[in-house]
Amino acid sequence: MELTAVIEGLKALKEPCEVTLTTDSKYVCDAIIKGWARNWKRNNWVKSDKSKAKNPELWDELLSLLDIHMVRFVWVRGHNGHPENERCDQLAVEQSRRYK
Repeated sequence: MELTAVIEGLKALKEPCEVTLTTDSKYVCDAIIKGWARNWKRNNWVKSDKSKAKNPELWDELLSLLDIHMVRFVWVRGHNGHPENERCDQLAVEQSRRYK
């Protein structure tokens, strides 16, 4: 879900933008900052441990959006009092309850 949220947020932008994207997903943050996702794509969605990357279609979509927008990824610890992160968590929980 974290990956989808990043994609949908960037897709909502109407023109190329500079964005600071704050996330509590270490996986999403590291995959971009450390270059893992681009390496997976370059290697036909195979990771360094020779396993298949999960959700290659989502990673590919995100990488395409990162070619359009200048995005700085910032990781924050989840459930640690960061106001915007707490609000996002609250919204996600509310939405998940609507579909149960």
